Formats: sequence, C-alpha cells, structure tokens
Amino acid sequence: MPSSLDSVRVAVIGGGPAGLMAAETLARRGVQVHVYDAMPSVGRKFLMAGKGGMNITHSESLEPFLDRYGARRERIAPLLDAFGPDALRAWLRELGVETFVGSSGRVFPSDMKAAPMLRAWLHRLREAGVQFHMRHKWSGWAAACDTEATHRLRFDTPDGARTVACDAVVFALGGASWPRLGSDAAWVPLMSSRDVPVTPLRPANCGFDADWSPYLRERFAGQPIKPVAISLTDADEKVHNRQGEILLTETGLEGSLIYALSAPIRERILADGAVTIALDLAPGLPLERVVEEVTRPRGSRSIASHLHGRIGIGGVKLALLHEILSKEAFADARGLAHAIKALPVRLLRARPIEEAISTAGGIPFEALDAHLMIERMPGAFCAGEMLDWEAPTGGYLLTACFASGLVAGQGAWAYLEARGALA
Repeated sequence: MPSSLDSVRVAVIGGGPAGLMAAETLARRGVQVHVYDAMPSVGRKFLMAGKGGMNITHSESLEPFLDRYGARRERIAPLLDAFGPDALRAWLRELGVETFVGSSGRVFPSDMKAAPMLRAWLHRLREAGVQFHMRHKWSGWAAACDTEATHRLRFDTPDGARTVACDAVVFALGGASWPRLGSDAAWVPLMSSRDVPVTPLRPANCGFDADWSPYLRERFAGQPIKPVAISLTDADEKVHNRQGEILLTETGLEGSLIYALSAPIRERILADGAVTIALDLAPGLPLERVVEEVTRPRGSRSIASHLHGRIGIGGVKLALLHEILSKEAFADARGLAHAIKALPVRLLRARPIEEAISTAGGIPFEALDAHLMIERMPGAFCAGEMLDWEAPTGGYLLTACFASGLVAGQGAWAYLEARGALA
C-alpha cells in the first residue's frame, strides 16, 4: 500500500508521561499536536507501574532529591527547576487528583491509582485539541530531516505505511524495559543511522543473579529479607551503606534496596565481572553486641535456636548464613557473629533488561541543547527514558520524566516561535 502523507504542526512520538506532558505543554500554547504510539492505547507502562500503588514523586527536600540522579544530577537539576516535585503535585491538584505523603516520604494519589489520573489527563488533552493515533509505530524518516525545516516521519500502521510531515517532533519512546508495553528500544538503530549518539542501554532498578544452591532456591525463593543493610564499594571507591528490605529470588536478589543500589552494583559487575556486597543481617545491633550474644554458651540448644533467641536470626537469614559459610566457619562463633554483620554475597550479573523497571543509557545530554533538542537535528526534541540518566524507584523516575517532557515541549514551542511558524 502506498504511503499517505499528512501534515501536522508538532508530532509527539510516545504516549507515556514524558510524551503526554510535552503534548500538554504545546497544546496549552495553542499549538496543533498529534501524539503517535505503537500500542493500542497510551500510558501502558505508567498504568503497570501504578498497579501496586501509584508512587508519583517524593517529598524529600530538593538537594537529596537531586542526589538520587547520581552522575546526571547537574543535567537533571534544570529540568526539576522547571517542573519539580512541588510543581508536579500542584499540577495533579489542578487535574483533580489530590495526593498524600506516605510514611516513607513517597507521594501517592489519594486513591493510590494510576488509571483515574490518566483518564482525567487524556480528557483534558483531548479538550485542548490533542489528537491521538494508536498503533502507529515509528519506523524512521521518509527523507533527510537534519538539514530540512520539515520532518517527514514514517509510521507502520495496521492500514499500511504512513508518512507525517511536521514542523517539530518530540521523541518520547522510552527505554528498553517492559517491551511488551511498548518500550522496545527500536528507536536506537534509527537514531544511530542519523549519527545521533546513543549510550548503550543497560538495566536499571533491576535484580541481580547469584549462584544459589537448589535447596535455597526451592525452599526460600520469594521470601523477603528484612530488616537488612547493604554495604558496597563502587568503582570510584565510594562506600554505599543503605538499610531496607530485599527479596531472595530463584536467581538471586531484588527489591527496593537492591534497586536503589543497582547502578553501582551494575557498574562494578561490568568492570570486574562480578561484585561482592556485604549484608548486615542484624542492622539494629552493633557488632560488639552481636559478638557478645553469639559467643554466649548455648548449652544443649541448637545453634539455630541460639541465634533466634539471642539476636532474632532465623528463617531465610539463617538459610543465607548456611548458604554462604562453610561448616567450619559456621561453627566458629566469633566468625559467625562477624558474618552476621557483613555476610559476603557475590552477585554475577544483572537480570535481563526486559525485566528491569527502567533503563540507563540513551541519548546523552551532551548531544542536546538546553531545551532537549538534538543539536544535529533541528526541531527534534527528546524526553523521558530515551535520555541517558537513571534514578531509583520512589517517584524520582516519574518526576524527571514529567519534567523532561515539559522542557521538551517548551523547547519545541520556542523553536517554532523563533522560525515564525506560529504566526
């Protein structure tokens, strides 16, 4: 079937939070916006992320908030200056969605759900004139666009190929996690073919494999380990110490505490082939107290009863000690006490990127201007997980996605205005 040709003012490719925020930012300024998405409906990953409770942002102060973005802190800061956590909550209130701060400082919609929020947002976007085109998978350009004022974009649709001409385009196609929901990274070779640099995509907020015995896998997979603390030395010799909860899986470890440290864990594995983290199985007790309790005479009691009675070690924690320590080491009470406070667990590899909550890598900020426009492709902007940044769960991912969408939308509007395309 021959390709049809349509003309629009701004095309937004990708219907996640970043793309929808770019669309709203432009539509509020009276710009004609068309949103294209490969899936049958928009916001699929957003809805999936909200199934356990829609953690939209975090309430901590800005400085520690920015620290969550690690090496990209300075690049994310201007985005959050434009649309930070407080602005996001105010925007939600304007949308009719009240929020509350949970006990961990995370911010949730009052009903904890993503679907009502998305429905209200889409209703407002349609009222503003935004048009949606589903099952439109971007497949590249119909002609060279990096030296032309008009972009000609190709889409594969159920009705055949379609070409769309636009004055500006915002790409918000996501990373490579959860491809069944639309983030399949098919854009990477397309961007690379136009000499747009792309840092290789890597799993973030992911689990890691360990070489568990069949016994541990069969008996304890799926059990939480809490409370627990992790100590890890990263590639720059910086020591990370965090306390929380992890989950023992059939293949290794995952959970919020692992996700929070996934970047330094992943980078150490990439550099060294593996990494050893130290688990503190009794984070509420100092080493001296653990040594004192474990080395007390236990009489006729078993070591399992002794550990459980004296310091509350049992279940999956006890199983981990047996898994990691030799019989000789386990029999040495003083050495066992030290292991309880710093049990070495070797992690071998990150779980596949398709299982990750998010991805690192993407188009580097160095290839973009301050408005998130690709410098070698005038009129083309990028937002969301397509950019090379990462953050832990806790609302940080979504906040930066919203903020980057707003900045990209503002950038596209300024680009059109400078060209006189809005006259």
